[in-house]
Amino acid sequence: MTDAPVPRASSRFAAVLSLPARQADAPPGIDPDDLRLAMLEDTYEVVAGLELVTPALVLDPPDQPDAEAVTWPGTPIVREPTLAGAFAALHALGADAAALIAPDAPDLPPLLIGKLFRAVGGAPSAACRAGGGTGPDGLVALAARLPLPEWLAGALQDVDLDTPDALARLRAAAPRPGLVPQGPGWHRLRTAGDLRLLDPGLEGWENTRALLEGHPLSS
Repeated sequence: MTDAPVPRASSRFAAVLSLPARQADAPPGIDPDDLRLAMLEDTYEVVAGLELVTPALVLDPPDQPDAEAVTWPGTPIVREPTLAGAFAALHALGADAAALIAPDAPDLPPLLIGKLFRAVGGAPSAACRAGGGTGPDGLVALAARLPLPEWLAGALQDVDLDTPDALARLRAAAPRPGLVPQGPGWHRLRTAGDLRLLDPGLEGWENTRALLEGHPLSS
């Protein structure tokens, strides 16, 4: 990772989750851990490029020097096993709104994160649903105003971005469904087959692109 300016403090945080136990399946000839780190770095670069947003990293398990190495100097590092804990830790760092992003969305358009932040201006939380891949849907990202309301903090003790019916469960926990609006969806790359969803003509995902060079993206 090349040096870059320390991110400016902001009351909005966008944090990428690093979850090595849930690493993506890799095509033949590609080391799964190398692919995990390449996608993590590309996803981090998406959030680090957002204006007026502080990028952060959430580690589970807490000791991941390889993941920390992909971040810019000064990036806040949170060590929490649950989404509720991660949101609480970001609030303690000064966030009044935060988005948690899956680590396997290297080509995620920054605009979609911006839409989540706009949505939480009128609701306590907002979700970007995963779809189009071979794995269960789950969520690409979840944003929330902080501190979390009790109903959301309770639900997020048992729901994470990989929970297939995450959006339905969060809405069921809410006093009314409209408290968890859904923004435009995107895809996650959780299996080798999902790599076909990458668009070579789309800018970004440079680390993932370089690692997959010479490997066809479609089966």
